[in-house]
Amino acid sequence: MPTLTGRPLAASAILLTALVVSGCSASAPSTAAEDTPSPAAGSAYPLTIDNCGTSVTFDEAPEDVLAIKSTSIEMMLALGLEDHLIGTAFSDGPLAAAWAGRGAEIPVISDKVPGQEATLELEPDLVYAGWESNVTADGAGDREVLASLGVNTFVSPSACQEPDYQPTPLTFDDVFAEIEQVGAIFDASDAAADLVTDLQGRLEAVTPDDRGLTALWFSSGSDTPFVGAGIGAPQMMMDAAGLTNIAEDVDETWSSLSWEAIVDANPDVIVLVDSAWSSAEKKIGMLETNPATAQLPAVVSGRYLIVPFPAGEAGVRNVEAVESLLTQLEAIDLP
Repeated sequence: MPTLTGRPLAASAILLTALVVSGCSASAPSTAAEDTPSPAAGSAYPLTIDNCGTSVTFDEAPEDVLAIKSTSIEMMLALGLEDHLIGTAFSDGPLAAAWAGRGAEIPVISDKVPGQEATLELEPDLVYAGWESNVTADGAGDREVLASLGVNTFVSPSACQEPDYQPTPLTFDDVFAEIEQVGAIFDASDAAADLVTDLQGRLEAVTPDDRGLTALWFSSGSDTPFVGAGIGAPQMMMDAAGLTNIAEDVDETWSSLSWEAIVDANPDVIVLVDSAWSSAEKKIGMLETNPATAQLPAVVSGRYLIVPFPAGEAGVRNVEAVESLLTQLEAIDLP
């Protein structure tokens, strides 16, 4: 049974302070229990959050939200906040079946990251981004510029890149803390607490595979494969499933890894990230025709595990992904 180890819920990436209405400055937070309003109490506004090094203040729950990336979109849906969404963009794949119906009527603004002009035309009061790069001058707009125009931004804390904010490594505690933080922002702490309780219970019910299997998490790439490395969501999920990541010593969330290194590691199983631009089927074809990998036992025997791209990044589908990995592992026999 996996344990929820790692930093406490109030990781450096998740610093949340309720400011009193009088405007007095707040001291630095210390624990999640102190920083996040209790589910029964509701959210206290104004609410200031240190998000990836950017201070964001909410005077009330956001009403008009543009969600960029599947992790942000599905976080909103999982918390029952679809009425706050005025648009979505840059989805990584189909919505999870549980939320597909509720998300079907939300306008899709763009298949890519919308530019600042398109973003401002929507008149959002919040842009909720899955990646920091989504809210830059090359994306939906620079965070400071958007703030000056009355648009708040919030980046998934698991995607923070600054050394003081990046989870190293990411843990399920970090994922659960983001759920609680989003619940506080939207005055939906009850829904957040219920979701965390459900996910924690499912995770605690997991029995990891005990065969000592090694695994490659293959995300994309042909000339040079892009793989799940040692501190991000893939590592977290493989740990929970009882798999040893062949790239666990790489101190990155994702990293390039040579075909030679993969052949030398000879993974027992290969996790294939399925996306519209790099399907699992396409990856299998590439592995089977690449002279460097065609004779790997995992390739010859078809020992593949498939994870949808939206479930492969830190978010509300990670526990589901672990459950799916274990179900798929049950069907894999090794000599």
